Amino acid sequence: MNETTGSASGSAPASDAAPAVSARPVPPAPPVAAPPAVGAPAVLTAPPTAEGQDTVTAERPASRREPHGRVPEWETRVPDWEKRYRAPRVGLPEWAEDAPERNLYVSDVTGTYELYAWDRRTGERRQVTDRPNGTTEGTLSRDGEWVWWFSDTNGDEFGVWMRQPFGGGEDVPAAPGLAPSYPAGLALGAGGVAVVGRSTDDEGTTVHVVPPDGAEPYEIYRHEESAGVGDLSEDGTLVVIEHTEHGDAMHSALRVLRVADGSVVAELDDTQGGLRELGLDSWGFAPVPGDPRLLVGHQRSDRWLPLIWDVTSGEQTLPEIDLPGDVQAEWYPDARALLLVHDYHARSELFRYDLADGSLTALDTPRGSVSGATSRPDGTVEYLWSSAERPPAVRSTTGAVVLEAAGLRAPDSVPVEDVWVEGPGGPIHALVQRPPTAGPGAAPLPTVFEVHGGPTWHESDSFAAGPAAWLDHGFAVVRVNYRGSTGYGREWTDALKHRVGLIELEDIAAVRAWAVASGLADPARLVLTGGSWGGYLTLLGLGTQPGDWAVGIAAVPVADYPTAYADEMEALKALDRTLFGGSPAEVPERYAASSPLTYVEQVTAPVYISAGMNDPRCPIRQIDNYVERLRKLDKPHEVYRYDAGHGSLVVEERIKQVRLELAFALRHVGG
Repeated sequence: MNETTGSASGSAPASDAAPAVSARPVPPAPPVAAPPAVGAPAVLTAPPTAEGQDTVTAERPASRREPHGRVPEWETRVPDWEKRYRAPRVGLPEWAEDAPERNLYVSDVTGTYELYAWDRRTGERRQVTDRPNGTTEGTLSRDGEWVWWFSDTNGDEFGVWMRQPFGGGEDVPAAPGLAPSYPAGLALGAGGVAVVGRSTDDEGTTVHVVPPDGAEPYEIYRHEESAGVGDLSEDGTLVVIEHTEHGDAMHSALRVLRVADGSVVAELDDTQGGLRELGLDSWGFAPVPGDPRLLVGHQRSDRWLPLIWDVTSGEQTLPEIDLPGDVQAEWYPDARALLLVHDYHARSELFRYDLADGSLTALDTPRGSVSGATSRPDGTVEYLWSSAERPPAVRSTTGAVVLEAAGLRAPDSVPVEDVWVEGPGGPIHALVQRPPTAGPGAAPLPTVFEVHGGPTWHESDSFAAGPAAWLDHGFAVVRVNYRGSTGYGREWTDALKHRVGLIELEDIAAVRAWAVASGLADPARLVLTGGSWGGYLTLLGLGTQPGDWAVGIAAVPVADYPTAYADEMEALKALDRTLFGGSPAEVPERYAASSPLTYVEQVTAPVYISAGMNDPRCPIRQIDNYVERLRKLDKPHEVYRYDAGHGSLVVEERIKQVRLELAFALRHVGG
C-alpha cells in the first residue's frame, strides 16, 4: 500500500482537444481526461502563410527546434504516448460579436492551459492569463475591448470574474460588488452590460446585472434550485434563464426576464412543472437588432433538436430536420440560417439549414468528431475536429487549418472499431481499439475498459491521449456508451435514475462478456478505469463485480456517496437529488445501494486512486473515507493526492499521473 502527495492545479478539460472558452453554467459532472503539453510563454505572432495554405501558427522559442529543422535529440527519446500529451494544443477561437477580428482561445502551449487573445488583423497573439493552476473559463465583451475570465483558487471552482483589456493591462474585478461563488453563466451585452449567474451553498442560484456605468450590481433572479444564465438579446434588454425550479436538474425550463427590473416576459417549460422528463436548452437569441427569436434545444422527439421561439408572440417554429441522433444548432450571423452539429453513433458532422426554404446542406468535414463549431461573419465555418486516429485541429470549411501551435506534433494513434452488444436495456455501442502490435489471430490481450465520466456524456471517435497510452503498452481498449450516455436518445440517457451506477455496470458487464467471448480480451488481465463518474463506476464495479476485474484505477471518483453529497457544490447536490429521487436523508437506501463504500469488503483487485485536494465535485473527504476502509481491511491499494481540483490543467502533472497509472497496471497484469 502506498499513499503519496503531488502538486498541481486546475481542473481537467473534458477531452484531449484544448477546451473551448466557456462562460456557461457549471455542468453536472464532466469527464476527466486531461490532455497536456509543453511550450513557451510570450506574445505569439503569426508567420507568413506557407504554400498558399491559410494556416496560422503560434510561434515558440527557437530553442525548441535545432537549426535547419532537425528534430531535437530529446524528442527522439520521448515515447509516443508522452508526445501526445506534450504536443501543444489550441482550442476553437471565440470571436467578439461587434469586433470579429478579435478572438479568444485556450491553449496549453506553455505547459498549462491558459487563455490567449488573437487579433486577426495584425496576427498578434498574447497570453492573457498566467496562473499555476491554469485557466479555461473566459469570454470576450461584445466590442472586443475586454477579456473576462474566472478566477478560482487551485481548481476549487469558487471565485470571482476578472477582466483585462484585450491589448493587455491590469486584471481588475469585473463585478466588484459580487461576493465569490461558483459560476452559473455569464452574458455580456451591447454597451457593456453584463448579466452574471452565481451559485452558493447558502443562497442557491442568483442572477445579477452589472451596469456598464459602474453602478452597484442588482439582483434579478433568485432560487434555491440550480439555474444558469443563457443569453442576452441583441439589444441587451432581455435575458434568458435556464432553471430547474421544478426540481429536475436534468431537464431545464426557460424563463425570459427584462434586464432592467427582472420582470418576466415569457416562460417555456416542457417538463410541465416537473411532470415530464423533457428538457430545454438556450442556444442564443437571434444576432439581429429587434429580432425577438430565441434558438432553443428541445427533447420532444426523444433527442435534441432545435426550435425557434418568438419570446414576444410565443410562436414556436420547429425546423424539419430529417437526421437521426442529436442535433445542436447556432445562428449564422445574419440569422437567415442555422449551423447544425449532428451527433450520431459517436461521430459528428456539420450542416447548414436555411430558414427561408428549409434546405439542408452538408458541410464537408472528415469522418470523426466535431467538438465545437462557429460561423464567421463571412459565412465560413470554423470547427475543432479530431478522430481516434488523428490529433485535433481547428479547421475551416474553406479547407484551411485556422489555428495551430508550432513545435512537437502529436503522433497518430489507431482507429476505433464499432461494436454493438445486446444488453439488458437494448443494444450497447462500444468503441474498440487494438494495439498496433496485435495482428490477425492474436492471443487474447490485456484489456482496459475505460469508463467515461459525466454521466451525461459519451465516448466518441475523437482523439484521446489516455487510450492511446494504453495501446502503446500493448493493451486493447474498450470504451462503452452505457445507459446514461448522451447521443442515443433521451430514454437511454434518463435510464440511470434511481439505480444509479448499477445499470451502467450492467451494460459494461455485457460488453465485457462480449470482449472475452470474442477472443479480444484475456479475462485474467482486465483493467477497469475512469475519471470522475468513470472513477465512481470503477470503484463501484470493483465492489459489485469483484471477479470480473484484475485491477481498478479511479481518478477523482465518488467513493462514499452520502459524504460526497454533504461536501459537493450545490449544483451537484441538485443533480444527485434528481438521480436518486431525494437527498441521502430522504432515500438513504438508494445512496447506500449505489455507494462504492458499501461494497468495499468485497473488493479483491488492487485499487489505484488519484484525487484533487480542492475538488468541489468529488471532494477529498469521501475519498479519504474509502481509502481508510481499504487500509483497515488490508486491501492492496495506492492513492495519489495532488494540489488541484477536479483533475489538472498542468501538462507535467498529468503525465506524472499517467505514468503512475501505467506502472500500477503493468505491475499487476503486465502488458
